[in-house]
Amino acid sequence: MTREQSAINAATVIIGETVRPGCEKAFLSWQHGLNSMASRYPGFIAAEVNPPTALQPQWSVIYRFDSIPNLRAWINSATRQDRLAEGRRYLDGAPTQQIVTGGAASPDALVTAVVTHRVPPEHIDEFLAWQERLRLAENKFPGFRGAEIFRPIEGVQDEWTMLYRYDTAADLDGWLTSAERRQLLDEGKRFSDFRLRTIDNSFGSWFAFDEHGRRAPSRTKTSIAVWVGLYPTVVLLTLALASARLPLWLGMMIGNLLSSFVMTFVTMPFYVNPLLERWLHPDPDAPITATNMRGALLIAAVMVFWAVVFWLVTVVFWKLP
Repeated sequence: MTREQSAINAATVIIGETVRPGCEKAFLSWQHGLNSMASRYPGFIAAEVNPPTALQPQWSVIYRFDSIPNLRAWINSATRQDRLAEGRRYLDGAPTQQIVTGGAASPDALVTAVVTHRVPPEHIDEFLAWQERLRLAENKFPGFRGAEIFRPIEGVQDEWTMLYRYDTAADLDGWLTSAERRQLLDEGKRFSDFRLRTIDNSFGSWFAFDEHGRRAPSRTKTSIAVWVGLYPTVVLLTLALASARLPLWLGMMIGNLLSSFVMTFVTMPFYVNPLLERWLHPDPDAPITATNMRGALLIAAVMVFWAVVFWLVTVVFWKLP
C-alpha cells in the first residue's frame, strides 16, 4: 500500500474518558500499557493520551490505524476488552468514542473541536446545508484553520463527526461563545442533540506522538524542551546577524522568522527530541521520580554548557559590535 493510499484509508478513533479523582497516575500507567498492546496489532500507526483542558473536561485517547478493518480488529479485540475490564476501576462512567476516516490524520492543529451528531436519514440534506452555513460563519473568525465532516460508518459508528481546527483555545472559545453560533444553533434545533470535545496540542508537530504509542509530553515538559532548543538557536542567530548591524526592530523580525524555521526543521527534530527523548517520552514502566530527576540534571548540564560557551564567545573571545 502506498503512502497516499494509506492516508486515504486511514482511520482514527477518539475516545473520551472521565477519570476518577485521585486515580490519574494509575490510569496513565494502565493506559500506557493498553497503548503498548495496540502497537502490536496490524495497521497500528500511533496513539496519544491528552489530559483534560479548560475546554475539555475528559481525557482524550487517540488511536490511528491504516484502515477501518484493522482499527475494528483492535477496538473489538479480546486483548482490549480484557484490559478495559481491568481499567474500569479508574473511570467514572462509560467512555465515549468517535471514528474519523480518510485523509484526516490525528489532529495536528493547536486546538481541534470534535462534534458528533445523530442524524435521521430523511434529514441528511438539511443537516449538510446547516453544517455548510456553520462552516462559512466559522471561516470569518480569527484562528480558524478549517473543518472536516465524516459520515457514519456502517456497522461501526452511527454518528456524523465534524472536526473544527483553531490556532488557540481562545480562538475556539471565541467561536463557541459567539452570537453567530448561537443563532445558527437556533436555526438547527432539529440537530441540537450533539456532543463536543476538544483536543489540545500546543506545539503541533514539534512533539508529535510516535509509532510506539507514547503520549505527547505535558505542557510543562513541552515548555522546558522548547527553552532548551530556543536558547542556543536565538543566541547563534543573534551572533550570525550581529555583523549586519541591523536596527533592533528589523533584526528581531528577521531573527524570529529564522528561529521559527530552525526550531521546526533542525533544533527540535535533531537536537532537543533525541537529547530529551527518555524524559519527554518515558517508557510506561519507568519510575516517574527517577526519570524526572535524570531529565532535570541533563537539562541543567546542557544549559550550563551553552551558557559557558556563549560567555566565552561573547565576553572572552569576541564582543558584539
